[in-house]
Amino acid sequence: MHLDSSTTKRGDKSYTRHLLRETFREGKKVKHRTIANLSHCSEEEIAAIRLALRHKKDLSELTTTGKGPSFSQKQGLSIGAVWSVYDIARQLGIVDAFGTTREGKLGLWQVIARVIDQGSRLSAVRLAGAHAACDVLGVGRFDEDDLYDNLDWLCEHQASIEDRLFRNLCRTEETPGLFLYDVTSSYFEGTHNELSAFGYNRDGKKGKQQIVIGLLCNESGVPLSVEVFTGNTQDPQTVAPQIRKVAERFGSQEVTFVGDRGMIKSQQIEQLGSEPYGFHYITAITKPQIETLLKKNVIQMGLFEQKLAEIKTHEGLRYVLRRNPARAEEIKKSREDKLNALKKEIAKQNHYLKGHPRSEVKVAVRKVNARSKQLKISDWVLLSASEREITLAIDNNILTEKAKLDGCYVLKTDLSDAAATKETIHDRYKDLALVESAFRTSKTVELELRPIHVRLATRTRGHAFVVMVAYRIVKELFLRWQNMNFTVQEGLNELATLCATQLLVDGAVQINDIPEPRKTLKELLEGANIRLPKYLPCSGIHVTTKKKLQSSRNNA
Repeated sequence: MHLDSSTTKRGDKSYTRHLLRETFREGKKVKHRTIANLSHCSEEEIAAIRLALRHKKDLSELTTTGKGPSFSQKQGLSIGAVWSVYDIARQLGIVDAFGTTREGKLGLWQVIARVIDQGSRLSAVRLAGAHAACDVLGVGRFDEDDLYDNLDWLCEHQASIEDRLFRNLCRTEETPGLFLYDVTSSYFEGTHNELSAFGYNRDGKKGKQQIVIGLLCNESGVPLSVEVFTGNTQDPQTVAPQIRKVAERFGSQEVTFVGDRGMIKSQQIEQLGSEPYGFHYITAITKPQIETLLKKNVIQMGLFEQKLAEIKTHEGLRYVLRRNPARAEEIKKSREDKLNALKKEIAKQNHYLKGHPRSEVKVAVRKVNARSKQLKISDWVLLSASEREITLAIDNNILTEKAKLDGCYVLKTDLSDAAATKETIHDRYKDLALVESAFRTSKTVELELRPIHVRLATRTRGHAFVVMVAYRIVKELFLRWQNMNFTVQEGLNELATLCATQLLVDGAVQINDIPEPRKTLKELLEGANIRLPKYLPCSGIHVTTKKKLQSSRNNA
């Protein structure tokens, strides 16, 4: 670590620049890295820093003589977690994609804060007060209002940022020819979000308004784009914007879309294959469609006994068939559990009828029937009542017919044999699990897409975009730490314990000295290929929120 100073003349004027630089070896080459530009510092400050670097192994030497400026040290802000996430974001091209403007840096901090510790914009500001966010990102003072406004900026610039991220990804990997796409929903406790509406709720929260979120990924499950729709948008309606996005913004050709059976239907298939796209698809068909193919003898039940079967039609379509034994067993177990639940209800009603002679049998039968319909087993369960007792019988013919397709699924594609084998088609459809994994990580405590603490449509979209970019970082950290005995959150919590040491000259903070990490932190940093700097500039900015905690709060 050293100061590199030089003076240049331009006409009658001379300009001096001071750079804090680090020399390191990469293979057989000696390289230099600029840590900070200190040209704005006064000559006295430069001299103090130069003196401190000269005696960095024992700063006490500067004070024992009683000459020169006074030096002291104190603990600074947490540096380990924020620098680690920032460095991963830099390696993934996220830092460059967000840009060097103040709004870009604020957006980047929202992503970093989401990875380190989830919460609202208010909590992101509080987090910046404990972590060296301003020193790492080089951003000035901000509060929660700035972050809310920044969500509007992120929504406005989301497409350009996604495009830069896509181009950066294609520099290190091949241009994707296959895209995974799926949707999820996120519910609201309130009713005032501009995009919220009642729709098919995947979270099982009846009576809650929601938004619909579509996530487009490459074949490795890396998110490329996220889009938020109103809560009553049907899944197939979200596909057309993704087709245009891939063709017009990403410029991809010879593309195959992979989506589930509720996503890619006849209209979407027509859109994919129409001019000017000419895209292909891999999807699954519904159970009624499978039954129709069985009736037409296009497929036969015996094919499901093979490990992986395939049928080709004269229309150029290919069907890939398989029975999943584990899934078949799950369905069987679920059906048995539902039957046992109905038997308990029958026993309950029979006990009541026995103890209450004046009660009506038809009322008890009506309750059992209602429970049977609720469990969705009424079509193969027969109920009867005689002598004030309800009995149950099973229609085995109907039950056998319903169970014959347990665990069976059929995939449909228009890809040729030369483009993909049946095994490839099957494997690519299974890759949709990568998108589902992204949704689980994003919606739960790891990234907390919900609760959504905003109401405006632009800020809702900005929030979802922040979570998507944060997931890319979490996914990368997971891959780098997967052989270590740490979850991503545990690793970041450990790194957050590493604090900078502030060097003070005459009581004024001049620079952040990064101490040598302990063994556990070294392993985490090396495992993630993160290189800590030795020093960081110290801006001395203290970030605080406008909104303060109540002076007195309930202890309940």
